[in-house]
Amino acid sequence: MQRVAVSGASGKTGWRVVEEALQRGMSVRAIVRQESTLPPALAAAERDQRLDVQRLDLNSGEALLHALKGCTALVIATGARPSINLAGPLQVDAAGVQSQVQACRAVGLQRVVLVSSLCAGRWLHPLNLFGLILVWKRLGERWLERSGLDWTVVRPGGLSEDDGRAEAEGVVFTGADQQQSSSIPRRLVARVCLDALESPASSGHIIEITSSPDQPLRSLQQWLEASPVQAGST
Repeated sequence: MQRVAVSGASGKTGWRVVEEALQRGMSVRAIVRQESTLPPALAAAERDQRLDVQRLDLNSGEALLHALKGCTALVIATGARPSINLAGPLQVDAAGVQSQVQACRAVGLQRVVLVSSLCAGRWLHPLNLFGLILVWKRLGERWLERSGLDWTVVRPGGLSEDDGRAEAEGVVFTGADQQQSSSIPRRLVARVCLDALESPASSGHIIEITSSPDQPLRSLQQWLEASPVQAGST
């Protein structure tokens, strides 16, 4: 059975990745900060021993290596939180991704999906007022792209907490640097990340996603089969 590690598992996207993975029957290891509080559904899964939770500081190399051992894939759902610390995006979205990539290589974990952001790498964007967040996200992407690992980068648009939208909207898939705005519920982002793990054709690609009620419902695999050239990396 595939064992998937999810870093940032207590975050708003991360816990949805964990929940969706458990629903698919996957074995999941949730990697969270020492002080993190799990959402009720994940806390219940931990009590029932359906979820392995590893609490650690991502800057602790030995602890991270231990947490990744035995896993076959990693979904990186860590992200800098809004803060007065303008160095946060550099520490989390660039250096934090680099440390996770290095740990994967050290333990022989090959398959990695990174949750990044639409417009990653663009300088002229309002989000960069908060510690150059998109610049550092692109640097984190580059660490992964150059790692020699089997990688996919998922770039979602504006993230919505409305899970109800996930049942009523289709995903708009494109390759890198083709979308600039629009939003998507975090629940759909979680599903696309897991679909990417199960879709070999997504390997080595940056995939941008938003959603719309006017978009036909189709899976990542269906889009990749219909538009293989569009999913190129930069």
